[in-house]
Amino acid sequence: MSEIEVNVILVGAKSIGQYGGYESFINKLLEYHKDEENLHYYVYCKANGSGCMDIGKLPGAKAVNETEFMYCNARGFLLHVPQIGAAQAIYYDVKALSEACKLIKREQLKNPIVYIMACRIGPFMNHFVKKIHALGGKVYLNPDGHEWMRAKWSAPVRKYWKESERMMVKYADLSICDSKNIEKYIQKEYAGYKPKTTFIAYGSETTPSTMKDNDPKYISWLDEHGLRDGEYYISVGRFVPENNFETMIREFMKSHSTKDFAIITTKDEKFLNALDEKLHFSQDKRIKFVGTVYDQELLKKIRERAYGYFHGHSVGGTNPSLLEALGSTKLNLLYDVGFNREVAEDAALYWTLEDGDLAKLIDQSDSMDEEELEEMGQKAKQRIKDEYSWQYICDKYTKVWEKN
Repeated sequence: MSEIEVNVILVGAKSIGQYGGYESFINKLLEYHKDEENLHYYVYCKANGSGCMDIGKLPGAKAVNETEFMYCNARGFLLHVPQIGAAQAIYYDVKALSEACKLIKREQLKNPIVYIMACRIGPFMNHFVKKIHALGGKVYLNPDGHEWMRAKWSAPVRKYWKESERMMVKYADLSICDSKNIEKYIQKEYAGYKPKTTFIAYGSETTPSTMKDNDPKYISWLDEHGLRDGEYYISVGRFVPENNFETMIREFMKSHSTKDFAIITTKDEKFLNALDEKLHFSQDKRIKFVGTVYDQELLKKIRERAYGYFHGHSVGGTNPSLLEALGSTKLNLLYDVGFNREVAEDAALYWTLEDGDLAKLIDQSDSMDEEELEEMGQKAKQRIKDEYSWQYICDKYTKVWEKN
């Protein structure tokens, strides 16, 4: 980092270090930059509601008072949000930006950069950009994937997300895209605004877990869920329709695999029950919903010892759970979409939504020998080392901050 002081305010993530992409990203950004003397981070998090910040679950985080905490030399602020459905995300971002403006003014922050993650507050974007510019700062945007395509939103809400994206790209000083596909989309879709963009992916680790294969914590996790070491497939991610859990479960049930399918996710009982009514997966003993795993070393060990990993994300950019799988799991079976191919290239196998396609791929995967599995694992790890190591990604962010 240069000798110029830079203050980066992060807005848009619910917490630090949870399952979401932004939450994972912020955790690593703060970790890798914690010793940078002239780079200071400020993070706004949710104090309540779904995905809110739980300081007790973040090792190294220390509460300063009821609304502020410290983590990796960064200052974190907790904001209470009314539980008003889809609108709470908009409320949360607007409140965080209002507080960010007060913070810049109150503490006379030099060279402030407000980095907004996701395109939720388009109608308010121009107002805040003008305000932050007047305070000597800049506004950067991470446009995420195509939020307006997510199945969980109604048609009017999807229309709002699309319009919001347009306005945020229009007024942002810079859009930092985590996928080359997203950057191309932004440049083409909003060419009239001549948006300034750059590409910086998410990152991942390739270092092995500190746990041994017979670690009591790992063995206990296997026993608790009736799983056998090395004889299970996993999927890690939010339990939402656009992550294609329905296809993965249905196709696994069709396959002849003698292995289990362990689904590591936050449970959405309504979606879960609706899916079971449709697929009757509760009658298949191989399908196991195993809850969440927040212990990162345990999660890494689970990934390492899995036979294979399923990735069904269909609307995101560079997805953290995919990068983590490529860094740890030998065999990765990915939904065939541009974002995923961009990341894994020939280091993974691909499936479509066509009936029977994934089931056939599972049966083929089950018959692979150790040499083939090792080769796939080496390719996956090399892909991460070449393009997605956290050190490489965080160094790229340092250069972007310095250009402010």
